[in-house]
Amino acid sequence: MPKPVTYIVKYVTYLVCNSICDGYPVFMTGSNCPLGYNGGGDQTTMETYGPDAVSVDIGARLRQLREERGMSMRALGAASGLSANALSTIERGKASPSVSTLYKLSDALGISVTAFFSSRKDRQEIIFVRAGERPRVSFNRGVWEGLGGEQFAGRVEPFMLTLENGAGSGRNAMVHTGHEFVFCLRGQLEYQVESQAFTLGPGDSLLFVAQLKHRWRNPGNTVTNALILLSGFAEQETPHAMHWKSGEAASR
Repeated sequence: MPKPVTYIVKYVTYLVCNSICDGYPVFMTGSNCPLGYNGGGDQTTMETYGPDAVSVDIGARLRQLREERGMSMRALGAASGLSANALSTIERGKASPSVSTLYKLSDALGISVTAFFSSRKDRQEIIFVRAGERPRVSFNRGVWEGLGGEQFAGRVEPFMLTLENGAGSGRNAMVHTGHEFVFCLRGQLEYQVESQAFTLGPGDSLLFVAQLKHRWRNPGNTVTNALILLSGFAEQETPHAMHWKSGEAASR
């Protein structure tokens, strides 16, 4: 590509980054770009949105939540549809649960999935989360980052989602209360809502009633970043309390 064209492309990308990211300090080298722009690279590396965040030991957190409720591994297995061996493997950090498995476990434990992000029990009306303090939960070929919903007293739960190519929410469709808003930041994100399929690119959004069966995946060859916002659920409910229909097999 001729140099003048290259400079124009980089400058346009710079403007787009600043437009979408509301003034985030983006440099042409791309290493700090929230959209992952790397100065012309293929964006195939597994980069989360922004600076490094706090990683959550999902196995240890699961054990803590289970023991706090006085549940044996066998009892949790019966309630979630997972085998005791599979639960033991997760708790010992030998395997990372899929997103659908996390939802199944949260339903069996009677908690919101955000409980995996934080051990704090007090809810606050104002939540400020620095980029480097976001709790992070890794799953198979992806990362899910909390944006304050795990501590917020209101009925809003925002997440940042990062997916490698081919990664998805699991083989089972999801159903929960409230509404779901999705904004694609980078790459491609395919959402299936009931019988309709939507492929989102950077800047595309999707809003739907979350009681409709839905699932998502990264159909592309590059990493996907997306913002997901769950809202509108009843005050006495968590947005994932009805996430799984009874009898559905858990994803392992």
